[in-house]
Amino acid sequence: MITAGARVDGDFAQRIGTRVKALARIGNRSMLGAAIEAARNAGATRIAVVGGREVRDACGDLVERVIDETDSGAVNLRRALTAWDDDAPLLYLTSDMPFISAQALRAFMDAFAPDSLAIPVTDCAAFERQFPGAPPFGVKIGGERIVNGGAFWIPARARVRLESLAIRFFNARKSIPRMAALLGPVLCLRFALRRVSIAALEREAQRRLGIPARVIRGASPELAYDVDTLEEYVYAAERN
Repeated sequence: MITAGARVDGDFAQRIGTRVKALARIGNRSMLGAAIEAARNAGATRIAVVGGREVRDACGDLVERVIDETDSGAVNLRRALTAWDDDAPLLYLTSDMPFISAQALRAFMDAFAPDSLAIPVTDCAAFERQFPGAPPFGVKIGGERIVNGGAFWIPARARVRLESLAIRFFNARKSIPRMAALLGPVLCLRFALRRVSIAALEREAQRRLGIPARVIRGASPELAYDVDTLEEYVYAAERN
């Protein structure tokens, strides 16, 4: 499942020639095209995309389903989680990772048991080695400087259980303080005192969700570089 509804405006939209961020081109393909290609080559047997008319036109016959977006990010995420009638495992991708590759996705998926909820993170030092001079990315948690990835593994039979929390966690995914706040006051306090750890977040997520939760360290920086600003787009375009 790939979500492709984010819009940009101003200089960013003028530079890429569209308000739909996923359709920004890096080299000879759009960021959405890069996500579709990586997912397919990593073994995805069915791909669905949530987006508008321009996204539908861009996808053509590259995916099995295009799900119409709404003005509500919450509704779009819910539609993404329920894209398929069955409850098979789901690989959820954002559509703004210009350097994503099948190899990076495959390595991520090989790093955990398939019954775990999982998200990749990259060590900041590794990220900076791969993307020298890039705009600043990353956060510090438990003495580690990390960059969150834009891929999420949702195990079979877990989507219904996740739905009530998924929207809040997705919206908070780039902010460790907001993630900690969702997991309770104890973790908030520990974060404020710089005593929270990734392991503590994993344990609390597992307690809240009732399924194993894993943060996969050492994931490829290709899954961690995403484009939210014009500066990040320009860096990616010039590096290509």
